[in-house]
Amino acid sequence: MNDFLDACRTAIGDTQVLVSQADMAGYLTDWRQRFTGSALAVLRPGSTVEVALLVGLCREYRVPIVPQGGNTGLVLGSVPDASGTAVVISLARLNRIRAVDCVNNTMTVDAGCVLAQVQAAAAENARLFPLSLASEGSCTIGGNLSSNAGGTGVLRYGNARELCLGLEVVTADGEIWNGLRGLRKDNTGYDLRDLFIGAEGTLGLITGAVLKLFPQPRAQLTALTGLRTPDDALKLLTLTQQHCGAALTGFELMSGFSLELVARHFPQLQQPLPQPYPQYVLLELSDNESEEHAMAMLEAVITAAMADDLLQDAVVASSIAQSRAMWNLREHISLAQAAEGKNIKHDVSLPISNIGEFVHVTDNLLQSAFPGVRMVTFGHLGDGNLHYNVSPPAGIDANHFIERQAEVNRVVHDSVHRYGGSISAEHGLGALKREEVLLYKSPVEMQLMRTIKQALDPLNLMNPGKVL
Repeated sequence: MNDFLDACRTAIGDTQVLVSQADMAGYLTDWRQRFTGSALAVLRPGSTVEVALLVGLCREYRVPIVPQGGNTGLVLGSVPDASGTAVVISLARLNRIRAVDCVNNTMTVDAGCVLAQVQAAAAENARLFPLSLASEGSCTIGGNLSSNAGGTGVLRYGNARELCLGLEVVTADGEIWNGLRGLRKDNTGYDLRDLFIGAEGTLGLITGAVLKLFPQPRAQLTALTGLRTPDDALKLLTLTQQHCGAALTGFELMSGFSLELVARHFPQLQQPLPQPYPQYVLLELSDNESEEHAMAMLEAVITAAMADDLLQDAVVASSIAQSRAMWNLREHISLAQAAEGKNIKHDVSLPISNIGEFVHVTDNLLQSAFPGVRMVTFGHLGDGNLHYNVSPPAGIDANHFIERQAEVNRVVHDSVHRYGGSISAEHGLGALKREEVLLYKSPVEMQLMRTIKQALDPLNLMNPGKVL
């Protein structure tokens, strides 16, 4: 492979071809620190043209490619396997905001732009880019699009797919497809953009994107509510939508144990409600009229919910700092889980109407099969996405419990399937769920996916071993 590496050095410069274990270490381990792969090299191109040159060389020398953005994924989609035959192509140096069009409400960016950087650039132009994730300080737009990321604003704005109008992609042949069109209507054939979004780098490398922007809301209000059950949360969701319509931009469910963990491991974070509740909903309104108008809507919702005995308590943030503190509780759940110890994560989606019954039934199934398990259930109730995580019983060795992950997954995923859901809502399949999905997708659907993969990547060099 010396000839291949020498050609890569010629293409992008010696310093951007990393081959020592020390230099590559940060690119080879997944975000959860559960797996470390091996690579022939880490390649750091600085432009789309350089990406195309590298992909062409990989095709010539038959070297597999693992694309990588911020490496914040949870399903082993952005790290290489243990064979050491692949290269990681990091897009971190492709980090330019190319253009902002405030009339068209679009922004054109490199794929390596960090999400928080894009949010800030939008704000500087009095616009909003609404994709918001806990990892927004390190995840990149290319990774967000490759996994069709969701986040807290899906209820109002949609997934990453809905926030993207056009793409620039380096194909498996090393050619550049320039689809950077800021059009909201374009019926001129197959929608190639949607093929690459959510494909986890298995069909091509996203190097640029045209993103949708929105007007900055005049007011944002946040409230934290205490409830008895997920069913009450669903009723609250319906009530809030009736009163607020599109102004409802966030509706997050959090189990009582989720916030108990946050209080235990992050005692400095204020708990706004005076006593604990079995379930919580964190909701946010974004209003383009005025703060007074937003507050009137929110007060009407809380009054009606209290009258219907849906809410046990509620507090409305009276400042940006208080709003941020409420969201910090939500965003620290995963960190609190990590501090508590190893756990088994599930990123599932269900028809919203089925969520209450799913949680009740599946909680009971898990307790019967694994007595004492502790459920950390939280997520984007408004769009049907739950992070349905299972912590081991208190006092049980976490490593021993993790050895039973396949059994736990079978209970959860079978139940998801029975209720018409998906075993991956926003994290993707990667290598972690590649085999698992075969149990739930039809042979026809899988064959269609394989046909697309074969057509666009016949040599199977683009992120092999992921998704399919």
